[in-house]
Amino acid sequence: MRASPWLLIAGVVFVLFEVGWYGMIRMPGESYRGPIPPLTADEQELEKELRRHVTMLAGEIGERNLSYYDKLQLAVDYIKTRFQKSGYVVRSQEYQVEGRICENIEVEVRGTRHPEEILLIGAHYDSVKGSPGANDNATGVAAVLELARIFSQVPSSRTLRFVAFVNEEPPFFQTPDMGSWVYAQRSRERGEQINAMFSLETIGYYSERPGSQHYPAPLGLLYPSTGNFIGFVGNIQNGELVRRVVGSFRNHAVVPSEGTAMWGGLPGIGWSDHWAFWEAGFPAIMVTDTALFRDPFYHTAKDTPDHIQYESFTRVVSGLKPVILDLANTP
Repeated sequence: MRASPWLLIAGVVFVLFEVGWYGMIRMPGESYRGPIPPLTADEQELEKELRRHVTMLAGEIGERNLSYYDKLQLAVDYIKTRFQKSGYVVRSQEYQVEGRICENIEVEVRGTRHPEEILLIGAHYDSVKGSPGANDNATGVAAVLELARIFSQVPSSRTLRFVAFVNEEPPFFQTPDMGSWVYAQRSRERGEQINAMFSLETIGYYSERPGSQHYPAPLGLLYPSTGNFIGFVGNIQNGELVRRVVGSFRNHAVVPSEGTAMWGGLPGIGWSDHWAFWEAGFPAIMVTDTALFRDPFYHTAKDTPDHIQYESFTRVVSGLKPVILDLANTP
């Protein structure tokens, strides 16, 4: 039996009162307002690389999942090659699904002072059936590749780990065959200390049109109706991490931003690889343009590279660099 929307609204209002308004939606600093400056020279180069990755994954390779296993393997080869060109030794976590080898792909920058403490930045490289997956999730993978390239030459106090996950999309989502689930369970078994995990999930679609942003009820009463911002999403238990990340991002980035730490069962809150890390007991958040609540091409054949807003996408990735530096180096 489907729950009444009024019961859902009542439940969210109850949680708001029980946990506290500040703890769920109030974030430090202010979302960026005002004119957006042109991309810097470095950001222009970053934009070219992000566009190149998205075009390769979602344009030349296209739909990539177990139904198109050869395309999935082409994506694996591309990701490994790009990591290697950035100077990394690439490691794979292999496991079998339906008789086929699936791979999570990882590289890392070993921390100089606290190597046992890990900041993990990840994104899934598979696409849903019937879609080339430009925004979902070639944009996330492109960001991981470029952040890995940038940090390959930047020492950090804590270990930085960059991971491309397989099998995030249905029918594997939130099952033992989900790549991030397999990875997070192994990390727990090894006793790894993952201080924070960022899931980069659909981060390339933005609109200045009023009414372009939608939400599950009743969140539309609390957040902007124009879809020009990047969102930082966590559950209630990860509220402090969300606030820390949003505060850092707002100190450095020229991109509108919003943050929330809501009940994990609310639609959209746990819909990516960060969920698997929550289940394994690790702090994790999602960085997202909110996907289906904004992007009309989400999970369709029209999720192609030409509908990505590359300038805004670039500013988001550029803004994540100082956030990562803050978390990697702050005592």
